[in-house]
Amino acid sequence: QVQLVESGGGLVQAGGSLRLSCAASGRTFSTPAMGWFRQAPGKEREFVAAIRWSDGSKYYADSVKGRFTISRNNAKNTVYLQMNSLKPEDTAVYSCAARRGWISTFYPNWGDYWGQGTQVTVSS
Repeated sequence: QVQLVESGGGLVQAGGSLRLSCAASGRTFSTPAMGWFRQAPGKEREFVAAIRWSDGSKYYADSVKGRFTISRNNAKNTVYLQMNSLKPEDTAVYSCAARRGWISTFYPNWGDYWGQGTQVTVSS
């Protein structure tokens, strides 16, 4: 089993920044892929960003490219999501996901393990 705990959400004005953290524990060696997804009220969960542990390859949704950056700290088993130039449409619950095998098709149930989620609210 893998446990994921997110932190760093909050309320920010449009144009501002936030950094989310996802700390993984347990059998983390079994999950070579981690990512961030978000779900706004009344909408389906959508992919935001992902990183592959083996080589650090990063993938982003078109809506966040150039504004969000995913990174990792191997020693701490932690993945980060730096979010800059935030927009009201970025408002959602952001969840961290870990997957046992790597695939680059980021469907809503991509992760085998999920964190509890953290709220990000961007005011206009």
